[in-house]
Amino acid sequence: MSATPYPAALPSLFVSHGSPLLALEDSVTGRWLDGLAAHLPRPRAVLVASAHALAAAPRLSAGAAPATLHDFGGFPAALYALRYPAPGAPALAQQVAERLRAAGLEAVPDRAMPFDHGVWVPLRRVFAAADIPVLALSISPQRDARWHYALGQALAPLRNEGVLVIGSGGFVHNLGALDWHNRDAEPAAWAHAFAQWLAERVCSGQTDAAQDWLARAPYARQAHPTPEHLLPLFVAWGAAGAAGTPIHEAWEYGTLALHAFRFEGNA
Repeated sequence: MSATPYPAALPSLFVSHGSPLLALEDSVTGRWLDGLAAHLPRPRAVLVASAHALAAAPRLSAGAAPATLHDFGGFPAALYALRYPAPGAPALAQQVAERLRAAGLEAVPDRAMPFDHGVWVPLRRVFAAADIPVLALSISPQRDARWHYALGQALAPLRNEGVLVIGSGGFVHNLGALDWHNRDAEPAAWAHAFAQWLAERVCSGQTDAAQDWLARAPYARQAHPTPEHLLPLFVAWGAAGAAGTPIHEAWEYGTLALHAFRFEGNA
């Protein structure tokens, strides 16, 4: 893909992908994702930083036709039959790796890297035709929010080249606290308090406070016992460098926040 300037910089997005059943089930969030593309310029390619692609240094899917990875267990057979056959973006992977290295990040293109469900579950709803090249990017749970924000900053020029940068994770994500018997349960008070605190920081552009979420946010450890589902937020935020706008808010199972944000800014 050439680095031809696009008419205008694309936004970057953070989306919460929730349960893998999002790919199949009718839900508030599923229907919202179904309509999201109508509110976006059509990208030349999509880069997804996924909560389920974990590596010490950034890895980029560099195959021409990445496999669909069903990296979960215990779900209906129909879910495992799904494929997301979007083309890969090998040339873009090399370009992005070079940019990340120039920013001091030792990126590694990986021709065997598949699309994990943090990539294909939301994309199957947003770009159902699977006709836009997709590049998957890993995150590093051993690194903090500031590191992931800097990773996003290194990706910012892609937005002027028609690449839609998406962070795919979960705004509140504690699987051990879910009320699996009631998808429509009201959000728990602690989960709501954390989500409200973080949303206020995102929407007001308080990057320092948000990046220090583990120390400052109420119920931080309860909302995210491990950080990998929140870190993609900072990749998307860094790619724009400006405050976010909430574009979707939903809860499932009492403690699963499926919030989404759109970030605009100078790329």
